[in-house]
This record gives sequence, structure tokens and C-alpha cells, in this order.
Amino acid sequence: MTDDMAEIEAFLLSERQKVLSEAEWRFRMRGYGYNLRRTEDGVEVARLPQNTPLGTLRLT
Repeated sequence: MTDDMAEIEAFLLSERQKVLSEAEWRFRMRGYGYNLRRTEDGVEVARLPQNTPLGTLRLT
């Protein structure tokens, strides 16, 4: 686990390429300890179990 948002973003985006849907991606990331929540700015990333916000991914 790291708090470096650049590393987290790289990991999340590489995992996103492996799944068929956003729901599957969010489910898989919960297994890795990340909660992903869609917002109007992108995808908010939080660390579980405290649900501590880490940052926001801007997806295209």
C-alpha cells in the first residue's frame, strides 16, 4: 500500500483494462482495499476500511 497517488492511479488504470465493466472494476478494487465512487469530477479513490479519501482519477 502506498499513498502516492501517481502509483495508485497507474495501478487502478492497469486493473481497469483487465475487466469488462466499471462495476467489476470497483468490486475488484474493493478487494485490494480501495473504494471507487463516481463523481462529476471523475472517480474518487478512498482507502478502506476507514474510507479515507486519497484523490480523484480523471477518466476520459
